[in-house]
Amino acid sequence: LTKRNFSSTVEEERHVRANDRDYNERFSYADNHIKTAKYNVFTFLPINLFEQFQRFANAYFLVLLILQLIPEISSLSWFTTIVPLVLVLAITAVKDATDDYFRHKSDQQVNTRQSQVLIKGKLQNEKWMNVRVGDIIKLENNQFVAADLLLLSSSEPYGLCYIETAELDGETNLKVRQALTVTSDLGDDVAKLADFNGEVICEPPNNKLDKFTGTLFWKDNKYPLDNEKMLLRGCVLRNTEWCFGLVIFAGLQTKLMQNCGRTKLKRTSIDKLMNTLVLWIFGFLICMGIILAIGNTIWEQKVGSNFWEYLQWKELTISAVFSGFLTFWSYVIILNTVVPISLYVSVEVLRLGHSYFINWDRRMYYSRKATPAEARTTTLNEELGQVEFIFSDKTGTLTQNIMVFNKCSINGKTYGMLFGHKVDITEKTPCVDFSFNPLMDRKFRFHDSSLVEAIKLEEPLVQEFFRLLALCHTIMPEERNEGELVYQAQSPDEGALVTAARNFGFVFRSRTPETITLYEMGQAVTYQLLAILDFNNVRKRMSVIVRNPKGQLKLYSKGADTILFDRLDPSNEELMFTTSEHLNEFAGEGLRTLALAYKDLDEDVFDEWMKKLLFASTALDNREEKLGALYEEIEQGMMLLGATAIEDKLQEGVPETIACLTLANIKIWVLTGDKLETAMNIGYSCNMLRDDMNEVFIISGHTMVEVRQELRMAKERIMGPGKDKFSSGLDMEKTELYSSDSVFEETIIAEYALIINGHSLAHALEADLEQILVDVACLCKTVICCRVTPLQKALVVELIKRHKRAVTLAIGDGANDIGLDTNYWTAVNHFFIWGSLAVYFAILFAMHSDGIFTIFPNQFPFIGTARNSLNQKIVWLVILLTTVVCIMPMVAVRFIKADLYPTHTDKVRLLQQASRRQGPQEQNFRRVRRTSSRRSAYAFAHQQGYGELITSGKNMKVPTASTSTYPLSSPELAFMPLHGSLFPPRDKMMKR
Repeated sequence: LTKRNFSSTVEEERHVRANDRDYNERFSYADNHIKTAKYNVFTFLPINLFEQFQRFANAYFLVLLILQLIPEISSLSWFTTIVPLVLVLAITAVKDATDDYFRHKSDQQVNTRQSQVLIKGKLQNEKWMNVRVGDIIKLENNQFVAADLLLLSSSEPYGLCYIETAELDGETNLKVRQALTVTSDLGDDVAKLADFNGEVICEPPNNKLDKFTGTLFWKDNKYPLDNEKMLLRGCVLRNTEWCFGLVIFAGLQTKLMQNCGRTKLKRTSIDKLMNTLVLWIFGFLICMGIILAIGNTIWEQKVGSNFWEYLQWKELTISAVFSGFLTFWSYVIILNTVVPISLYVSVEVLRLGHSYFINWDRRMYYSRKATPAEARTTTLNEELGQVEFIFSDKTGTLTQNIMVFNKCSINGKTYGMLFGHKVDITEKTPCVDFSFNPLMDRKFRFHDSSLVEAIKLEEPLVQEFFRLLALCHTIMPEERNEGELVYQAQSPDEGALVTAARNFGFVFRSRTPETITLYEMGQAVTYQLLAILDFNNVRKRMSVIVRNPKGQLKLYSKGADTILFDRLDPSNEELMFTTSEHLNEFAGEGLRTLALAYKDLDEDVFDEWMKKLLFASTALDNREEKLGALYEEIEQGMMLLGATAIEDKLQEGVPETIACLTLANIKIWVLTGDKLETAMNIGYSCNMLRDDMNEVFIISGHTMVEVRQELRMAKERIMGPGKDKFSSGLDMEKTELYSSDSVFEETIIAEYALIINGHSLAHALEADLEQILVDVACLCKTVICCRVTPLQKALVVELIKRHKRAVTLAIGDGANDIGLDTNYWTAVNHFFIWGSLAVYFAILFAMHSDGIFTIFPNQFPFIGTARNSLNQKIVWLVILLTTVVCIMPMVAVRFIKADLYPTHTDKVRLLQQASRRQGPQEQNFRRVRRTSSRRSAYAFAHQQGYGELITSGKNMKVPTASTSTYPLSSPELAFMPLHGSLFPPRDKMMKR
């Protein structure tokens, strides 16, 4: 291969050779150093001055300073210009340097993280920024992935490892990655890894988080690579002792950084407004200078020429036209005070003061973690009061991402109500005593002791309920110390349910590909696992088939109630009606619901079904459809056990904050990497989605044609009934006033919500569809974009900024409760307004004082001029008349214009004032009792579950001897696997 410089040419494919830095450096790949700061020591001054001189006032005063250095036209000292200019530039530069210092600090913290790199046959600690493409690095449990890696080997069987991708897509459920078999055999043998010289040819750097295409060439063989073998920067290694990876992309070329926008110079609306005003003022100044220069030329020709012979002028200047030219520049200097450079100083000081007020705000202080609010930049503070759209992440912003088992319904009876009725539960509310269970999770809290009593009384259906929760899942247990169980859950929902079963005496302790071991009220019981009927998006349920110690065959199933209810035995009709009422109650409280059912299987029927299953699982054509049909066949005629209700805990005060923001006519959009069902659940929990909304539109098309059709249908359904409702609610005069404006859609129209998936959003953001997307989204009260990448989040924000020209606020983790000040005149305003006048007069008198004359006699010769001038009544009269003439016409025009031709802002403000006079609606601040649209918590995976992985045994380790006070298994309870099982012998599946 010839040397290619990728800084000047587009990289078409990437060649990476392991453990060969000399080879990889030929391609000029990016190193692992990242930079989000804008400046360094050498570039700060030129770049910052360039940015500051983009302000027209600063550029004008620089030109003015140059003009004042020319004696022929200068009538004022250069000192009067350079002092305020330097002061403005210095204050702004200090503020910008402070902001960038914190960026440098953050970059330094990331770049200096330590990583173990294989160099010259030894593992050495290196800083992240020193990692290079082609290096082999070692990761340990709970460490961040330093770069985009090809997984080579891990501590888990078959080269598996578990990662958390919350930094990439917002999901905290674990993902599985698996190394190639040929590289997983390298293990942790440093000598073998140092000799590994495989070459990877793959796609160039890109921002596609869910796609990777490449080929590994090693020992004259080719091995295909995909995204399932990649560990991306930003992921965290979980539940895996160690793993080794080959660096494919580093630094700014990693997929995470490719999804991050560059640090840009942000200009606020006030900055833009001041620039526009200064341009107009400058234009006015030029016009005044031209008029005065023409007047001077005429005067010089008719009158001034008579005095030339008495003046000691050079021949060159004895010209009326040239005198007018010089006079023009002189007036440009003299009239410089009309350009408000002091306004920039005032704005910068105000911004700095506002940032301190934010830091000191007690309402934004989080006492539990002693964390105050922190304004990381002082540039954008005033924009908070002008925000029209808020774009919020979900995980860590709206929710705490903590799932809690809250309530349940078992055989028609609800549990979880304190004292049998609803009571507000606080931290001081007494909890149920689980001390009878030595394997309990001490963090688990439940407040209804009647459920524990039912367990102790050995009520069969209650025990069967928790037995189902302990058996029907794909969780992997890990026992670190005696009795210290840690569950590796594919989703927080599953973890919450199995933890609940654990505390109520049905402890999931261990599993193999063929068995599941529980501790039921202290007794070890081993169930033979015969089949896992795994979850997917179509089934929306999961089932397991087990044989209990008595030899009975049982099918346990959990899933969305709408799905399970259709598969129940007809004898469950009354119980189904009662449970459905309970589900409505749970859903009305914003809880995530799940139905549970079981079935006793006949031995002969099951054997026949297993034969069909074995045949279908080896079919070459339509395998998924055949398996789905068999699952459907055996899941008929089930018996209903009850339902669970899980609470996805919101951040404190989220519903109230959203209600207040809605009252302020601020539109809230949720942009999340989570799946559609999860995003909808959170929307209902925080009252962004409600059952009393007119309609919730879900855009899920896979092609541009489908997405266009769905958006058009949504717009037609909104605009039709909306117009009728509007015209009936207002008189004709107001209808004409508002009909051509979007105020109607924003404040009066019936409530709609829009939910759009990531793949549909990709089409909707195309140029042909983006306008209709904006139209429909802005007609809705709530917009939720799910399964979106970080880049798509940025594109959505940019779309609204471009089409609506609105101030937007994008919120990540930790900033979800900002109070907006809507008062115009406060003590601070008075202080700065009147203080500015005082400072002006102080400077004016100082420049004409004896003291300044003593220091600079040549620059300030006019002693007492200001004092003598202000002693004259005529001067004050001129100031008063000038003020009235300049201000009063504009005030009058604004009042008349606001009344006759109200702007969008005027209309919104009037409607907000009317809303405040009526007072806030009660329903905005309390949970709405939902009567339909139950939301299943069992939509917790957007992909196939872990069932196949578990039954294959690839993720199983040889269990170590239990150190528990209970034996791991008892001879009288354990038994050999059924001969008809789909699973091969254990010794072929377990890693020894």
